[in-house]
Amino acid sequence: MRNLVVLFSRAPLLGLVKTRLAKHLGAEAARRLHQAFVLDVAARASSCFPIELHTDIETDAWPEITCPRRLQRPGDLGVRMLAALEEALARGWERVAILGADAPDLPASHILHLFDSDADVCLGPAEDGGFWGVACRRAAAGMFAAVPWSSPRTLDATVAACGNSGLSVALAPLWADVDEPADLARLASSPTLAPLGATAKLLQELHLRDSGSH
Repeated sequence: MRNLVVLFSRAPLLGLVKTRLAKHLGAEAARRLHQAFVLDVAARASSCFPIELHTDIETDAWPEITCPRRLQRPGDLGVRMLAALEEALARGWERVAILGADAPDLPASHILHLFDSDADVCLGPAEDGGFWGVACRRAAAGMFAAVPWSSPRTLDATVAACGNSGLSVALAPLWADVDEPADLARLASSPTLAPLGATAKLLQELHLRDSGSH
């Protein structure tokens, strides 16, 4: 089956990424963490599937990621995701998943689970009430309609919107995003964080992870 992972990311502009972390660590450290997160998610996803990097603006960041790049459509997150899903499906991919870059320790097994479902849509629930990923074999115009983004109700509202659009929905395993400073402590000791990856190295450099952590 022809499966594709689309990695959604903002360009790593100082002061515009990981703003909640920036309040604690400073804008430059937050920017570097964002860059590292994207590298690690891309590495893990590309070990299983072809990937594309979709950014909000053109950027030459992440030269290490050698994959097709596209610009996200203007609009809110739902508009941008729907466009990416519909366009990729129209290009002949049988299933398309979108991952964000908020979970650099997301296990490959979770990504695989997104594609294992027979449902039209499979969502990966996040502990904050959102979702870490979404995969589709069929999309519908209203599947993200009226979803409150960055809300404890994001996942539930998306499940309802998909159902109202005539799409069957399944859920992948739960995982945690990294949004707040407190999340970094969990991430630093996460057993699924690649020990030689960009995030682990940067956390050590920032003295947020012990060099002996595994």
